[in-house]
Parts: sequence; C-alpha cells; structure tokens
Amino acid sequence: MKKIILLIAYFLLISTDSVSARKTIIKMATLAPEGTPWYALIAKMGERWSKETNGNIRLRIYPGGIVGDERDMIRKMRIGQIHGAAISAEGLSEVNPQFTYCFIPLFFQGYDDIDYVRNHIKDDLVNGSEKNGVKILTMVDVGWVYWFSSNPIITPDDLRSQKIWTWAGDYKTAKLWDEAGFNAVPLSVPDVHSSLQTGLVNAMAFPPLYVAANQYFGITSHMLNMKWGILTAALVIDIKIWDKIKPKYKEIMLKVSEEIGIEYQLNNRKEADDAVEVMKEYNLLVHDLTNKQLNEWKTLVESMYPLIRGNIVQKEIFDRVLKLKDSMPSAKKK
Repeated sequence: MKKIILLIAYFLLISTDSVSARKTIIKMATLAPEGTPWYALIAKMGERWSKETNGNIRLRIYPGGIVGDERDMIRKMRIGQIHGAAISAEGLSEVNPQFTYCFIPLFFQGYDDIDYVRNHIKDDLVNGSEKNGVKILTMVDVGWVYWFSSNPIITPDDLRSQKIWTWAGDYKTAKLWDEAGFNAVPLSVPDVHSSLQTGLVNAMAFPPLYVAANQYFGITSHMLNMKWGILTAALVIDIKIWDKIKPKYKEIMLKVSEEIGIEYQLNNRKEADDAVEVMKEYNLLVHDLTNKQLNEWKTLVESMYPLIRGNIVQKEIFDRVLKLKDSMPSAKKK
C-alpha cells in the first residue's frame, strides 16, 4: 500500500512538473526586414533562449512591419496580440517619455557622448519603462541618423524645399517642422518606400543600415554627411508576460539579451560605415559640409530648442541632458 501511495505521489510530481514546464512562445515584432543585422540579432537571441532553456522559451518573430508601425506594436503589446518588440526610441517614448533624450538634433558628436549620457540616465529609462508595463531586455544603438534625399541637401534652405518624412502619429514633430518653415509629411514606416517612389516624400532622416536594407538609396540618392542624431533602440517584453516566466528562465533571457546586445553594438558601429560605402558603389552621393555650413545647421537647431523642449523632448529630460553637455567627452576634447 505504501509503495502504491509513493508511486501515485511520484506520478503527480511528474504531472505537476510537466504542466509548469509548458513551453512559452514569445511573439516579438520589429520593423526590420529579414536579412538585416537588427533582425539577425533578434533571431540569434531566440535561438539561444531556446537552446539555453532546453526549448522552454521560444521566440516567434514578426519582421518587416507586418504588425504595423512601432506605435501599433506598443498598442498590440498592451492588448496581448504580441508579447514583445524590437523598437526604436520612437516607440520607446510611447512607454517612457524620457527616451526622447535622443531626439535633440546635432547634440551628440560621437559614440562616447552617447555612452556617457545614457550611463547617467539608464536607471530612469529602465525603471520608468517597467512602471509603465514594459521590461527592457537590452538597449542598443541602431546607428547615426543622416539626411537622405532625392535632391542634394547642403543648407537648411535646401531642406525647406523638400517633403520631409516624419513618423505617422507623431503630430508634435510634424507641427514643429511646419512651424519652423519646413514641409513635414507623416507616414507609417511600411509606407515610406512607395511614398518615395510616388514623390509624396523626398527627404528622410534614417540610419544608413536601414536605408541600405530597404534599398531606399535607389530613390534617395543623396546623403548629407552630418550626424543629425542617434537612433536608440531596445528589445522589450510586456511585463505581464515577463512576470509569468520562471525566475531561472528570466535570468537566462536577460543574460543572453545583454550579451547579444553588446555584440551587436560593437558590430553595428562598424557596419554602418560599411553600408555607406556599399551604397556609394550604387551611385549614392555623399555631401560633406564646411565648418561654416555645419554652423548654419547648429544655429537652426538651437533656434528650435524652445519648440523642441516640452514638445518633442520631455522638459525634464531635455534640461537634464543639456546640463551634461559641457562634461561630455566631445566637450573635453575642445
């Protein structure tokens, strides 16, 4: 009788383990199409999650914006249609407005500046996102943002004559451009290519890797060699899903995400330059600026600070980041 009871208890234990060990499938969306470094990062992360959790955590990727724009991804995470996303600061700012720190044009001069500022505000970026229901797995840079256009852009007046793409739904940015005398056209990212073909837009600010991956350079064959800004991104997961995952798997997921993020960061910073060289072979024209021309752009941006502060960039983070400017590595080199 005792043996039967022990046998029943054993099978109950096995049954309980099998239920608690049900495989978790994380549905993650991204704007990045297959074949890009950003997509490869997500795919590699999923492979390692599966391997290092013995198949208990699996990743299903929805690439190329098939789920919609980044604002759509955040909305669908909140209602449970997807569980996570690989999104830029545009989408992250919907979760935590402090991510707007990287929307100040011409602020960062090099990667050292970005690392310096982010290290000062990283805890607030992470904690603020968690308070709003999103767990950040890792943060990386997608790359410097440059102006790409169908016609040459050298001066601010050149840009004023173009039709500038802005994120759909980001009406504040579109309004800012309009108030500064520019012509903004809000569109979702999946609509950019067709809009370039029809001439609805003819200028856009994007990282070279993204322009190369989507072959925009066949239409926007001019690039202004000026670091307009940095596109920060993160791999995120809905906190409700995260809280259901076993602690031992969470530890693995965070470790893998961080390792892959560091690897991507190092590779990406070189591959962005390589992308420009490849596009130049396909007739991309890169326009350099004189110091005088660059100062004209800086004067324009600084004149727009009152419009940017509190509209594009959260007031508190704008003031905080601006205070760090004089202590950034680029400032110390002057």
